[in-house]
Amino acid sequence: MTTTIGRVRKAVLPVAGLGTRVLPGTKTTPKELLNVVDRPILSYIAEEAREAGIEHIVFVTGRSKQAIEDYFDHQIELEAQLAAKGKTDILATMNAELARPGEMSFTRQMQPKGLGHAVWCARDIVGPEPFAVLLPDVIVDSQPGALKQLIDVYNEVGGNIIGVEAVPDSETHKYGVVDPADPSDGGERQGRRIGMKGMVEKPPQGTAPSNLAISGRYILQPEIFDLLTDQTAGAGGEIQLTDAMARLMTDQSFTAVEYAGVTHDCGDKIGLLRANVALALKRPDLGAAARAAVEKLL
Repeated sequence: MTTTIGRVRKAVLPVAGLGTRVLPGTKTTPKELLNVVDRPILSYIAEEAREAGIEHIVFVTGRSKQAIEDYFDHQIELEAQLAAKGKTDILATMNAELARPGEMSFTRQMQPKGLGHAVWCARDIVGPEPFAVLLPDVIVDSQPGALKQLIDVYNEVGGNIIGVEAVPDSETHKYGVVDPADPSDGGERQGRRIGMKGMVEKPPQGTAPSNLAISGRYILQPEIFDLLTDQTAGAGGEIQLTDAMARLMTDQSFTAVEYAGVTHDCGDKIGLLRANVALALKRPDLGAAARAAVEKLL
């Protein structure tokens, strides 16, 4: 198998989804800008990418997503009011999130054809180099960040890296699931690393090859774009990224990394609620008050 190592500088964030699982809240607000405590979900994702050393973030957007681009831009009137009122802490927090010159690009996914198609839409911006993909409705509470953990492994072994987490066997049909390689072919676990021989998108219940669910963090080689160009529709009638990765696996190495951290699926109503409570409880400035509020409700 081919193993390629080149620095991971770019990350693709597919933000064109309609957020149907959290309607009606996403009728006018992009799901990626729904709040978790006092920051939008996307703020946590961008922070994770920057911490991992990403220099250029490519947002694959859709209609009604202009607010995402605006979020990372100056709000002149608001900034002026904060400065005039001496609210320098809030102003500094806002300014820290602004896009740096040349750091962000925005491209359109004109039709909702699936995650694989969304990633393919970023091909000309990414170019011929390895890149990361971060699902923008998945917050991973970890230190270091999940993407940083994947990049650390990538810098050792190269190839393609897939972030995974263990889920109950009864839940595997809801996810893409990795098929670990045989021990004789590098499939033995080495710390948090597991060799792979395949992956299955949402396998029928009871047929999953493992309980390691693909959880929204990837490092991929640019050859994936060629495969996505002619990738046929898969599960759900959409162009699945996992299908193209399975094809790429015949030529390149894939390594699963069971990162350390807690994953919050913020594209789900209960997942979003859980993220708000969990991250509020961890905040030094809000934790005690949040705990008291939750205990009072219970």
